[in-house]
Amino acid sequence: MPTSFVYKQLIVIRADLKMSAGKAIVQGAHASILAAEKVRRASPDTWKAWFHEGQRKIACKVQSLDDLLKLKGQVERLGVPCEVVADAGLTQLEPGTVTALGIGPVLEATIDPVTRSLKLM
Repeated sequence: MPTSFVYKQLIVIRADLKMSAGKAIVQGAHASILAAEKVRRASPDTWKAWFHEGQRKIACKVQSLDDLLKLKGQVERLGVPCEVVADAGLTQLEPGTVTALGIGPVLEATIDPVTRSLKLM
């Protein structure tokens, strides 16, 4: 496993929803898989490089839906693949509640300008 990474994926969770730890983990897993699959289809070489590098993932939080959607817009303007997760509503949340955002994997240098100020989970 490398000691330094070039690629990373960000998993961004809404902190204002007060989800249980398990719920937040599952929503983050959904975001990770959806975003990674989007990259795998759009940019297989990027996905392969990230995968073979060790699949670095960083879990962060935002304080509101507005913050999450603003971040999504910034990421999309950079041309970085991302995916929003909306809950099915089977347990703790109302159906359609936006819970998480998966970003990348992408080159760290590309995404850091818009994500470096995010708080870790």
